Amino acid sequence: MGISAPSRRTTLPPSRAIFASTRSSRGAFAELDQAHELVREFAAMLDTRDATPLPNWLDKLTASRLPVMAGLVKALRKYQQAVAQGITTVFNSGVNEGRITALKLQKRITSGRAGVPLLRHRVILMAHL
Repeated sequence: MGISAPSRRTTLPPSRAIFASTRSSRGAFAELDQAHELVREFAAMLDTRDATPLPNWLDKLTASRLPVMAGLVKALRKYQQAVAQGITTVFNSGVNEGRITALKLQKRITSGRAGVPLLRHRVILMAHL
């Protein structure tokens, strides 16, 4: 199953042609349009590794009064310094997260049917992929 068109438009960089051509199609959904703009602004911060707009972005997020974003605003404000550090640093844990996810998947697959030796064997095989 592929990514839906609205998801694709939201996650693509603004420089991509599909984003520019579909921008006007979202006008009928004000909340979706507002959320989309906020996500794009945050993505721009990640792309440029610049956290200086973060406080203003958080204020805009609070002012949006989007119910889905209320918990996000609270968490981001609580850990604002860590979020800013995560935006500006060149290091990330993406590779580790991928390995951990694959390990958890193998653990779930073999749950109850195999012991540690088979799980160990599968993890070793995954490491060589």
